[in-house]
Amino acid sequence: MQSRKAELLDALIAYLQRHGLADLSLRPMAAATGTSARLLIFHFGSKEKLLVEVLGEMQARLQRSFVQMGGQSGGAQRATLRVFWDWALKPENFAYLKLLYQLHILAAQAPKTYGRYLKKNSLNWLELIQAAMPPERRDPVLVTLIVAVFDGLFIELMSTGDRRRTTQAIDTFIGMAGRPAKPAKPSRRK
Repeated sequence: MQSRKAELLDALIAYLQRHGLADLSLRPMAAATGTSARLLIFHFGSKEKLLVEVLGEMQARLQRSFVQMGGQSGGAQRATLRVFWDWALKPENFAYLKLLYQLHILAAQAPKTYGRYLKKNSLNWLELIQAAMPPERRDPVLVTLIVAVFDGLFIELMSTGDRRRTTQAIDTFIGMAGRPAKPAKPSRRK
């Protein structure tokens, strides 16, 4: 049996997926989820803590899903990043990710309130993606670049709606990341 707080988290996530973050207010959110603003504060402490818990729950769901699909990449034949991109584009996942990025941007605007969450979240994703990569490719710098490219292209997709172009960009990046780096030419300056 699910606790009342867990039920509220589910309802709050569904509400935020439908209504987004514009003019986020506890009263309308509470009314739409079958409770009161006072009870939301009782369960979560504040609007900021409520958002941290919603973010945490959404991250946990996405990360579990990422781990579950990890074996689907087929090794070298299909890059884990492309499998994750295809997963992200499915309508049921896209809505979660879109809301997650909106909340993440909101959290980045208040680092004193959300800084701890942001750092923990970033480290968790880096660890998950690094673990999903072949052992010889588990370079923390490459993993950071992969996360940054995914983030940037997903935000571009949210902004423009251009799935074709952003998917082509993911494929181009995967091709570039899979090639060995060319050695730098020595400088002729003395």
